[in-house]
Amino acid sequence: MQEMTADVIVVGAGPAGLMLAGELGRAGVRPVVLERREQPGTAQKASGLGGRILDVLRYRGLLDRMAAASGDGSPTPIFPFGGVYLDFTGLDDSPLHAMAIPQARVEELLAEDAVELGAEIRRGHEVVAVTQGDDAVIAEVNGPEGPYRVRARYLVGCDGGRSRIRELAGIGFPGSTHPEVNRLAVVAVHETVTVLDDGAIEVPGLGRIDTGFTHTDTGVFALGRVGAEERVMFFQTTENDDAEYDNDEPLTMAELGGSVRRVLGAELPLGAPTRLSRYQFQERQAENYRAGRVFLAGDAAHLLPATGAAMNLGMTDSVNLAWKLAADIHGWAPADLLDTYHEERHFAGGRALLQTRAQAALRRGQDPAAEALRAVFGELLSDEPALRRMGALVAGTDLRYPDLGTHALTGTFAPDLILHADQGTGVAELMRAARPVFLDLADRADLRDIAEGWAQRVDIHSAKTVDRPVDALLIRPDGHIAWAATIDESSATSAADLRTALTRWFGVQP
Repeated sequence: MQEMTADVIVVGAGPAGLMLAGELGRAGVRPVVLERREQPGTAQKASGLGGRILDVLRYRGLLDRMAAASGDGSPTPIFPFGGVYLDFTGLDDSPLHAMAIPQARVEELLAEDAVELGAEIRRGHEVVAVTQGDDAVIAEVNGPEGPYRVRARYLVGCDGGRSRIRELAGIGFPGSTHPEVNRLAVVAVHETVTVLDDGAIEVPGLGRIDTGFTHTDTGVFALGRVGAEERVMFFQTTENDDAEYDNDEPLTMAELGGSVRRVLGAELPLGAPTRLSRYQFQERQAENYRAGRVFLAGDAAHLLPATGAAMNLGMTDSVNLAWKLAADIHGWAPADLLDTYHEERHFAGGRALLQTRAQAALRRGQDPAAEALRAVFGELLSDEPALRRMGALVAGTDLRYPDLGTHALTGTFAPDLILHADQGTGVAELMRAARPVFLDLADRADLRDIAEGWAQRVDIHSAKTVDRPVDALLIRPDGHIAWAATIDESSATSAADLRTALTRWFGVQP
């Protein structure tokens, strides 16, 4: 049987797999992406990007490309949360940002980036078996021209919630499937429907339907305006249904109309749709994100019981994993570096499950007690500190990886400080190459001298910034801070801690 080689096999050409391929390319690693479908996906799944992944894309220089393809680069900062809303319109700066862009377009742009960086994407190639050895993993593949093998150092399953790779690796995926079926559409309302000034609609034979969530005895109906077009609306029905649906099978207007009738008890005349999709919620997390030379990322590693988080979480999985795989392939990774992928991203997945499970609990109840819970929660969100805290939780910007150090900044995502010297204008420009960065903000020659010992692996910069938070930072390629020197900290202490952090994350001094 014919055999080809690669550095890393990426199974699945969704957002997580394509983001991983691009990140590996930036790190000088040669990936091959194997996707069982013959053509890029066209199903209308996620409708936008939001939260931390927007910062990551900006740090990689990809955000402008995404924004140019977006129909609405800055949607109104109002986000559904389990039957209530997080409304940030009254704040000077929103803690949660989003970009309206269809998942299919995100995948197209990520594929372009990955190919530009040297990745090979093979569509219509299905992995049917995986074996591991001491120094390689072998995937058996059925391709359009017959079966063949791919040998690589590592394999990453980015092949969705029904991951064949997770199954082959023997990794458990505990959790549960919710009985709800959600059907949503972006559609122009029929001319017989009156759109009111406050965004509500008046339907003949049905009456007024307010924006937000309408709870009935048979389900929930959600309504919202989309963009500047007065008659283009967002509709969603949620109802319990024991049937099993294949979410890759397109939703039809007939199926949507039937669901609307069951939930509202009457017809809602609808015009031509621009988006139709169906999904069922699950809450699951892989027991381990690694089994030897096989890793999981994206929906293969976690499924969340709410919208708006899964694609973003999966893409940040890939950013965390790529530089660690590259470090091992290039021969300088510390012995336990690859294990930190599971430790950190399982923790991040747990945070995402926390807030999406809370959303599920808020939205599912239909009795007076559930209504009271939503009302009390809504009142809490009228307080700015609570609103900001919830925004950061949903955005994932409150994430701090454990065990990276005692300084308050270690484990957090590096802020985009405005720099007044060196190259570029901010931290974002320093992170374009996806390499580790040592940033001296206080002319600490003693610390720069230590960092110079790792100059083959770490980019070293000096700069000034207004209201500097620390004397110096060590930033990992994924944007998270591995070490920070407190202002006026003793030279001996900060030097020893820096040497420890450099060795822990970037190996022994070359």
